[in-house]
Amino acid sequence: MSHLWESALLALRPRLSEENFRTWLEPLALERFEDGVVTLRIPNRFYADWISSQYLPLILDALTQESGTTDLQVEWVVDESLQKSLDEQAEEARRVASATRPPTPSAPPPPPLESGAPAESGLNPKYRFDNFIVGPSNQLAHAASVAAASSPGARYNPLFIYGGVGLGKTHLVNAIGHRIRQEKADARVLFVSAERFTNEFIWALQNHRISEFRERYRRRCDVLCIDDIQFLAGREQTQEEFFHTFNALYHADRQIVVTSDVYPQQIREMEERLVSRFQWGLVADIQAPAIDTRIAILKKKAEQEQIALDDEVALLIAQHVQSNVRELEGTLLRLAVKAELVNKRVIDVELATSALGAIAPRVPEKQTTVEDIQRAACEYFGIRLAELKSHRRHRAVSFPRMVAMFVCRQHLNTSYPSLGDLFGGKDHTTVLSACRKIGGLYDSEDREVLQAVAAIERKVGLPPLE
Repeated sequence: MSHLWESALLALRPRLSEENFRTWLEPLALERFEDGVVTLRIPNRFYADWISSQYLPLILDALTQESGTTDLQVEWVVDESLQKSLDEQAEEARRVASATRPPTPSAPPPPPLESGAPAESGLNPKYRFDNFIVGPSNQLAHAASVAAASSPGARYNPLFIYGGVGLGKTHLVNAIGHRIRQEKADARVLFVSAERFTNEFIWALQNHRISEFRERYRRRCDVLCIDDIQFLAGREQTQEEFFHTFNALYHADRQIVVTSDVYPQQIREMEERLVSRFQWGLVADIQAPAIDTRIAILKKKAEQEQIALDDEVALLIAQHVQSNVRELEGTLLRLAVKAELVNKRVIDVELATSALGAIAPRVPEKQTTVEDIQRAACEYFGIRLAELKSHRRHRAVSFPRMVAMFVCRQHLNTSYPSLGDLFGGKDHTTVLSACRKIGGLYDSEDREVLQAVAAIERKVGLPPLE
């Protein structure tokens, strides 16, 4: 077997760059070769994922050529001694390089990992609490963020903020970091996107610097803010690393803030143990801002950018752009540029009316969705969307949840399993039971149910049930 594997590696070496060959293939070892199954020993599970996607066809082709056996299959066996050997080799290489490098006392130390040094927080200086507009749609998320920033690691840890694109999640997370550093200048705050976390993890593995990666995220970090955590979905090895990072920070009472575009249990291909930990603290949602909030956002942005904006124009823009704060601010800036460079005048109603149609024409009314009905139910019953999707069984939450499920089923004909997923990961039998119970009360003309269903129908523009 040893001769077979050495021959295969010899054939593979010219087909890869020297760096890739030494990083990915040289650490592997052949465990067994029998009955058409090749068992390879690997340092960690990440090697299996990466090699399967990048080099497996080349390996199988080389083994087929050397052994004469076709239709080969590969099995992986994690051998921790290989990982230890890699770490020792990397440490020895760094030691030798350090010993032979000429002294350069005036030169700055090389940054760890790919680019940023730990001292760099990654925070955006523009995003602070004092320029965040608070309204009914984001009040809970804002209050929780302020509380987490005031007592990091003690209250609402972890803090999980979710909502649609451009509604202010990233703004709040950055604001938390700035407030903590304002109150404690030496606080080690690290803000990264889930994509960057993944890329740094891969880079650390490729360059045998995983110990530095863990030092950066687990020990030299007082506050970790991860944006768009749904990017980790399906990335098993990165989720594994983040899981241990989460545990290390949490048990050290260090603040963790996470954002996502959906509720934790709606992130597909996310490990259950991570989803569970996201709900240990507080889950807060951000909804699309109401028109008054949108006008306030426009006024604040105009003040920051020194743009003359009267109330009538602000109302017109707010009516035109209804769902996305980022788009709202972008529309204002585009109008300002058009007024300044093209028309040489201030933004008036005539300019705004003509330009808005060309910049962002209105789209046709969208069909009613499950989320529309959920939000209408929350507004009618006076509860939060996070509560509606939670597993609380108190009637103040369970009754609105059952009514919302019933309306979704009757008007949208959504399947029971799909409704279960959209209501926080409920079993389809739970949804079925809820729909039957509310359906029975509706048929018996229960006044409370009739009023609730009718109110939700009116709020989302649905015709009454026959």
